[in-house]
Amino acid sequence: MDCVTAARQRILNTFSNGVPVYLSFSAGKDSLCLAYLVYALIKAGKIDAKQLIVIFIDEEAIYDSMYQMAVRWRKRFLSVGSEFRWYCLPVKQSSILHYLQSTESWITWEPGKEDCWVRQPPPFAITRSPYLNYPGEMNYQEFCQTITKDGIQIVGLRGSESLQRAKLLAGIALGKGAITGSNCQYPIYDWRDSDVWLFIKEHNLDFPDAYIHLYQVGVSKRHLRLCNFFGSEGIAGLRYIAETDPKLWNQIEKREPNAYLTLLYWDSEMFKRSTRKRRALEGDEPLKDYKAECKKMLFTEADKYFSIASMKKVHAAYRTFYIRNSSVMTNDNFRAMHDAIIAGDPKLRSLRALYTTVYKQYADFSRETSPQKGGEKT
Repeated sequence: MDCVTAARQRILNTFSNGVPVYLSFSAGKDSLCLAYLVYALIKAGKIDAKQLIVIFIDEEAIYDSMYQMAVRWRKRFLSVGSEFRWYCLPVKQSSILHYLQSTESWITWEPGKEDCWVRQPPPFAITRSPYLNYPGEMNYQEFCQTITKDGIQIVGLRGSESLQRAKLLAGIALGKGAITGSNCQYPIYDWRDSDVWLFIKEHNLDFPDAYIHLYQVGVSKRHLRLCNFFGSEGIAGLRYIAETDPKLWNQIEKREPNAYLTLLYWDSEMFKRSTRKRRALEGDEPLKDYKAECKKMLFTEADKYFSIASMKKVHAAYRTFYIRNSSVMTNDNFRAMHDAIIAGDPKLRSLRALYTTVYKQYADFSRETSPQKGGEKT
C-alpha cells in the first residue's frame, strides 16, 4: 500500500468512530496535504462533513501568504458544511529571540499591545476562550489538547521532518482501545518530503508563496518550514524578510525588538549554527574544550545560564544527561550541547536529538568492537 492510500484509510478509520474529529490546520505544506485528503473524502461522500471541526491557531507573526491560504481553506470547508474555528488567542509561544531577556516565550495577540501586533485579527476570529484564564496560561499545543478532549485530533506531523519528531512518533505507546494512547492521530506520519511535494504537484494544490521565496534565497527543500517567525523552526526565514518585504520587517521589529539579532548573529552559536562562515569567524574553534565549557555552564555557573524558573527544568535535564553520558561523548557532542544551552532549548528538542546521536554513536562503537566483529572486547 502506498503512503497516500494508507493516509486515506487512517482518516476513514478515524471518522468511523462517530465522535467529533478536529483537524489541526496550519496552512503549511503538510497540513495542506492532510486538509485536501479530508476535503476530498467529504466531497466523495465517504465521511460526514458535520463531524469535522477545523482548528486554525493564528500565531499572529506569520507570512501573509499563509494567512491568505487559511482564508481560502476556511471558505472551502465552510462550503461543504464543516466548522472552521479561527483562533486569535493570547497563548504562549517559544522564542529564541527572548533568551537574552531571561525568558524563552512571548504571547500572541497579547492584550495591551494591540498597537504593535504584526497585524489585526480577521473579523470572524475567536478572540476569547473560557479555557484561558490569563494570557500565556497555555501554549497552543496544550490549548488544542484541552478543546479536543471530546473527540479525535488529526495532525499533519511527519517523522521525516526532524529527528525530534521521528523520536516523538517512535516513542508513542499503543494504548488499550486506541492507536496512540491519546486522542491525537497522525495520518501522514510516514510521508517523506518528496511525497509531500509530489502530492502537491499531482493534485495541483496551491501553497503559500513564502515557500518559493525561501527556496529562491537558498533554503534547501528539506528545510522549508513555515511557522511563527520567532520560534526555533521558523526563524530561518526571518533573516530574509528585511530584504524581501520591508513593510513586514518594520512591523516585525515593532513587535519584536530583538529581531535584528538574526541579521547580525545568524552564523553563530546563538542559533546553533555549524557553518563554514561560523568556523571562519571563530578561527580554531574545534580546538576548544567544550566538555569543560559544558561542565562550567551546568555546574559552577548554572545561575548565569538558567536564571529563571522556567529554565530550571531545562537545566536539570541537561545536567542529568551530562552526568550519565559525559564519559562516552565526543567534543562534537559537547559542542552541540554547548550551543543548545546558549541558544535556549525550552522544549528540550535539541536535548532529545542529542540523546539519539550519542546513543547511536555508542551502539555503533559497541558493534564495531564486539568479539563477533573481531574488535577488542569491551
